[in-house]
Amino acid sequence: MIAAEDLIALVRNYNPKTNAERLADAYDFGEEMHEGQFRHSGEPYFTHPVAVAAILTEQRLDDATIITALLHDTIEDTKASYGEVAKRYGDEVAMLVDGVTKLTNLQLSSRETKQAENFRKLFMAMSKDLRVILVKLADRLHNMRTIKAMRPEKQVVKARETMDIYAPLAGRMGMQWMREELEDLAFRVLNPEGRQSIIRRFITLQRETGDVIHRITGDMRYELEKAGIEAEVFGRAKKPYSIWRKMQEKEQGFSRLSDIYGFRIITQSEEDCYRTLGAIHQRWRAVPGRFKDYISQPKSNGYRSIHTTVSGRDGKRVEVQIRTRQMHDVAETGVAAHWSYRDGVRTQNPFAVDPAKWIANLTEQFDSEEDHEDFLEAVKLEMYSDQVFCFSPKGDVVKLPRGATPLDYAYAIHTRIGHACVGAKVDGIRVPLWTRLKNGQSVEIITAEGQTPQVTWLDIAVTGKARTAIRRALREVDRERFIKLGQELARSAFEHVQRKSTDKALDTAAKNLRLKNRDELLARLGSAELTAHDVVQAVYPELAPDEGDAIPLRRAVIGLEPGQSFERAPCCQPLPGERILGITYRGKGVVVHSIDCDRLSEFEDQTERWVDLHWHAGTHPAVYGTTLDLTIGNDAGVLGRICTLIGEKKANISNLEIVDRKPDFYRLMVNAELRDIEQLHSLMLMLEAESDVAAVERYREKNPGKSGAS
Repeated sequence: MIAAEDLIALVRNYNPKTNAERLADAYDFGEEMHEGQFRHSGEPYFTHPVAVAAILTEQRLDDATIITALLHDTIEDTKASYGEVAKRYGDEVAMLVDGVTKLTNLQLSSRETKQAENFRKLFMAMSKDLRVILVKLADRLHNMRTIKAMRPEKQVVKARETMDIYAPLAGRMGMQWMREELEDLAFRVLNPEGRQSIIRRFITLQRETGDVIHRITGDMRYELEKAGIEAEVFGRAKKPYSIWRKMQEKEQGFSRLSDIYGFRIITQSEEDCYRTLGAIHQRWRAVPGRFKDYISQPKSNGYRSIHTTVSGRDGKRVEVQIRTRQMHDVAETGVAAHWSYRDGVRTQNPFAVDPAKWIANLTEQFDSEEDHEDFLEAVKLEMYSDQVFCFSPKGDVVKLPRGATPLDYAYAIHTRIGHACVGAKVDGIRVPLWTRLKNGQSVEIITAEGQTPQVTWLDIAVTGKARTAIRRALREVDRERFIKLGQELARSAFEHVQRKSTDKALDTAAKNLRLKNRDELLARLGSAELTAHDVVQAVYPELAPDEGDAIPLRRAVIGLEPGQSFERAPCCQPLPGERILGITYRGKGVVVHSIDCDRLSEFEDQTERWVDLHWHAGTHPAVYGTTLDLTIGNDAGVLGRICTLIGEKKANISNLEIVDRKPDFYRLMVNAELRDIEQLHSLMLMLEAESDVAAVERYREKNPGKSGAS
């Protein structure tokens, strides 16, 4: 464990004006509070907070953050209280320690809805003071470095959480070195064989080619000296996980992967960055499409650098990053550079991003999210995104994540522009909306009055903002459609009991069902969240269909063992009156199929699971959902007449879905609740006789193994 005086020495290296007494006191207090506690490895627990503090000294952070690291587990795991920490070290430290404690208690890897809510809390904590997440990232990094002491199943959970959340978050904050180390440590747990395979191939490659990094570094230094440019040159092999990811993305083997080496050139001035780029391109051939100028168009986290890929020795591709010392400091610590100290004062780095503005930009679009799933998707998209910079026709710069489309660009400008988008021009040429945008392209959006978002746009859009806006608009469109459909279903259901579906009747039904208004009732009816029977019963309970002496559902099928339950197979939806056969399932009872169901062929060699069944011969209630595939004319009033005809046959429509809409016809799936096979045949005969019905058939699943409509 690092001693107090050694930790203070690490801080003094970049901040000679540090309050050594306060740091020493925090060290002693933390050690006292954690006395008697041990880690899974058997080491004293306090070794962990000290290691976290040491990691943060590498980023040259202020005293308050270092003290927070030393105390970050005291409020949660010891007898220390918030008030005691505030009294000894001030409100700033107490608030930071409390923030880290709350983050530690968030189960970020839990199921979707809770996970989304916890992401909200994560961003709320970050918005109060970004140093909270800096301590948490350092905490996770040390835990991952020492993860071998944990149980294997716990290691996998922590590694997956690290790979999914903390590593991309570190990258989004500009702390690329931390992202790479977190990813590689998680990779070591999640796929140890894959990681070892990469390392073995690296060793073989070095044996075959020698020290490529040393040779290329020497070549670059020679070219820079020849051009009179003073700069530092560093080279390295990329991390195993980075190489593995490239292999997966490009679907290439290791031997075909070229850019596995990276080189960094740190110059004295911005002008020298561009001179260096010229010298590198003069000596080596640039790879087309692999140049990015983040100096003229910096990332939102302050990152500035020139990236280029060139063909080096033996045709090997190498990636080169060119930046100044100040740019490099921000590239190493990202948003944390705002708090960095040098020589006892806060570093005045012109490229450091104001963390308040950064977090505000990151959280702005998430604050308005109502849907948990949308929010979570947006967060993850934003975390993993790299950026491209496009230009409007007026020359304004629009930042988008890599892979973004003109549709994302349209929504980035304004939601109204996105909704009305009908096309786009990129660099003056008309392109499809699914085109992937590239750096430096000029984009013009073509709009049309009356255009509305399409369902297919969800497959085109990449950004969380665009997808959320599209979903919201589609929900509104769906709501209008469901209300219209609900009106037809309600009219049919009320006519079935010789009543009219008046506004007053619907208002009464909404009130009795505790819904806020008539439209909400109709929307739920149209989307099958309510049945027509529910609506009628809410107004006229005495007129709701009485099944009288109908056979109870539990006794509908004969041939079951005592206490054995059954359910109808969704693939064939058997009805009373049909010949049936049962298939037994462990823990599920018996699934009943009609004798001619295609699905039964799957069980030909499992006759021990077959059960000979037949329907009860009595009168059954009209509760057996059966799906009809209907094609009807696209004329005014046709859908209403069809609903009325079905109602006249004493069948209740439980769901109706339009699956294809053409100028001359509709194709719809109607789920009607029937008594038996005779009622079905009678209903189909009546529909076939209707002039506006082009085709009607009973829906049966044609592909065994897939679930049908129910």
